[in-house]
Amino acid sequence: MLKIKNLKCSYGSIMAVHGVSLSVKQGELISIIGGNGAGKSSLLLAVCGLLKTWEGEIEFQKKNIRGMSPPAIVRAGISMVPEGRQIFSPLSVLDNLKMGAYTRYHRGLKQEIQEDLEMVLEMFPILRERARQAAGTLSGGEQQMVAIGRALMARPRLLVLDEPSMGLAPKIVTMIFKVITTLRDQGVTILLVEQNARAALKIADRGYVLETGKMVLQGSGEELLVDDDVKRAYLGQDYGDFCDGRDG
Repeated sequence: MLKIKNLKCSYGSIMAVHGVSLSVKQGELISIIGGNGAGKSSLLLAVCGLLKTWEGEIEFQKKNIRGMSPPAIVRAGISMVPEGRQIFSPLSVLDNLKMGAYTRYHRGLKQEIQEDLEMVLEMFPILRERARQAAGTLSGGEQQMVAIGRALMARPRLLVLDEPSMGLAPKIVTMIFKVITTLRDQGVTILLVEQNARAALKIADRGYVLETGKMVLQGSGEELLVDDDVKRAYLGQDYGDFCDGRDG
């Protein structure tokens, strides 16, 4: 579904991604792990058209999307849950979710959009209760639910998630990862960047390890979980299947 080949991108003169190549097959859940500054988020931003690329190829469903605008990439079938959630704080929860379907309204899909909205509200029942509440007044976990729901409202073929557990309490982290696995089981293709490497690899079909903008290791989630270098550098103490012990 997604092929990246020799991709290079930067922030001004600072190179963030150095010739990265990876692939995502339809129906897979792919996790990308690495330390701070490894280039993980930069890679996702480049895929979504939010960071300028200098060289390489980004092919989505056999179509070159490198250089396309972010709205065009959303229309092509890629939707992102950004790091830090980046919800529209003054708007209601309902309006935030509807914004996710912005590129679909002009295509006469109102009934389909309403069905997707109902699906999101069933997935996150608390959002139905908070539907008229300003999204900025929600807890961090509830805001993450809004961000995921907003992305799903675009009905993506590829869902890109950037640090979905960041700053969340362990109980909410568990719930978020269960939602991610449920989406994968329902056939949604997922590209996941996550600091909680153990949790990410436990649910991944395959994983990639980034260091200083370069791809240094890849394998199945199970293989990377038992790799000595990965364990030493990224896994640390095991706090359970999904929780990483943070209490933010």
